[in-house]
Amino acid sequence: MEQHDIWTAVDTYFAGRLVGTDPRLDVVSANARAAGLPEYQVSELQGAFLRIVVMMTGASRVLEVGTLGGYSTVWLAGALPDGGTVVTIEADPDHAAVAQRSFRECGLNDRIDLHRGDASSVLDAMIDAAEAPFDLVFIDADKRSNAAYLQKSLRLCRPGSVIITDNVVRDGRVIDEDDQDPSVIGVRTFVDRLGGESRLVSTAIQTVGTKGYDGFTVSVVRGT
Repeated sequence: MEQHDIWTAVDTYFAGRLVGTDPRLDVVSANARAAGLPEYQVSELQGAFLRIVVMMTGASRVLEVGTLGGYSTVWLAGALPDGGTVVTIEADPDHAAVAQRSFRECGLNDRIDLHRGDASSVLDAMIDAAEAPFDLVFIDADKRSNAAYLQKSLRLCRPGSVIITDNVVRDGRVIDEDDQDPSVIGVRTFVDRLGGESRLVSTAIQTVGTKGYDGFTVSVVRGT
């Protein structure tokens, strides 16, 4: 059995025994496939991890940068307490339309606020409007802009807020200084910024599974 096949089989094993089923996630996945959206969404186990983070932190305000078809958004929204909200940002209007349809069909419109547009511009507008701070931020959009998303998201956080950023390992290419792919360069720039940010305590976790070899960073905003 090939290595990736083993990773996928192990993911399937744990998901089948630990995660359970949620018809809303089936709706989101089916709508995304029918619309031909790229399969960049988190895996089932990763979605369950996001759900647990919401529950562990008691987050009631969640910011997501990068909606795609809304799969991770539904994981986040499904774990919110009553009155909680996920604010999610999607630049591609077609992707946003598919996600909005799924949120409506899942009965989650009251928990999800979808913003269409360039994430940097939307974040700037939220900063200018002095939005209430977010308890949890999930960054999963274009990697070239990760460093900018981090700095803007920090202005929308409070001490104790958690920031998770996905797809930072990129099959190990992050450590290859000769790799000039813009997304890889963007991740390295982001990691350098993260490591130099005195307001954050951060770590990185490598992952393998149905999504291949990748990983994410987890940061907590320091108290003042």
